[in-house]
Amino acid sequence: MISMEKQIEQIVESILDDYGNGRDIDRLEQMRCPDRDAVIDIVKKLRKIIYPGYFPDKNYKFYNRKPNISALIEDVMFRLTGQIKLVLQGQGQEEGEAANKAQEICLAFFARIPQIRAMVQTDLQAAYDGDPAATGMAEIIFSYPGMFAITVFRLAHELYLLGVPMLPRIMTEYAHNLTGIDIHPGATIDEYFFIDHGTGIVIGETTVIGKNVKIYQGVTLGALSTRGGQSLRGKRRHPTIEDDVTIYAGASILGGDTVIGKGSVIGSNVFITQSVEPGTSVINKKQELQYKQRKV
Repeated sequence: MISMEKQIEQIVESILDDYGNGRDIDRLEQMRCPDRDAVIDIVKKLRKIIYPGYFPDKNYKFYNRKPNISALIEDVMFRLTGQIKLVLQGQGQEEGEAANKAQEICLAFFARIPQIRAMVQTDLQAAYDGDPAATGMAEIIFSYPGMFAITVFRLAHELYLLGVPMLPRIMTEYAHNLTGIDIHPGATIDEYFFIDHGTGIVIGETTVIGKNVKIYQGVTLGALSTRGGQSLRGKRRHPTIEDDVTIYAGASILGGDTVIGKGSVIGSNVFITQSVEPGTSVINKKQELQYKQRKV
């Protein structure tokens, strides 16, 4: 009978041999892959920069705020530059070229932080104005999953626009994992965007959303078909939602040619694959409810 130690040794050898097949899953160049945990840590620290008084480091004193924030910004810039460099190297850029490009992108990203914060403020205001249950801005920042998902999206979207591969998707999928809200970083979303409740929302890569749009849980802004796979890359697959539209729970709006006109209201559980004129209400006919007496 073969000893346990020998069996383990054979299993280890077979797994190591399996790594030599040259498949995508066999990649061993760890130094050219981003560190997901590091990216998540960057997101958490960026959140502190976006909301400087809400998520302070407990080791810092309030009267040292400016030096502390300066140190935080420099730390995040250093870490983000390193992660961008890794993904650029993973795409085949030489180390020196990747390092220079990563630094350039990181500086451009941080130069946009004031504009990102301005957009986030509009989203915060939309959440407060749109939810009678909200008692104040702090409650929304601390506890609303939609606000968290939108904030992460705003950050990831800027990196997406700057041509950073992979990292924006890691960021929004981190928010998706925590909130159940799946927003692709490539989506275009204008100011005063409000997600109420949020669980189960999907917003696809080529979605365009205008100003003052409000959506509820379970809404899908998706593609009509993805059977074409990679052949559809770069093509409009997701709908356009114009200004001042409200979309209620469970609605599905699909297709790159589908436009929901300004000021429309989309009711719960509708399925839309064609454009809707501005100012239109779309609802399902009232379904018949059946009541049967049961013995107790």
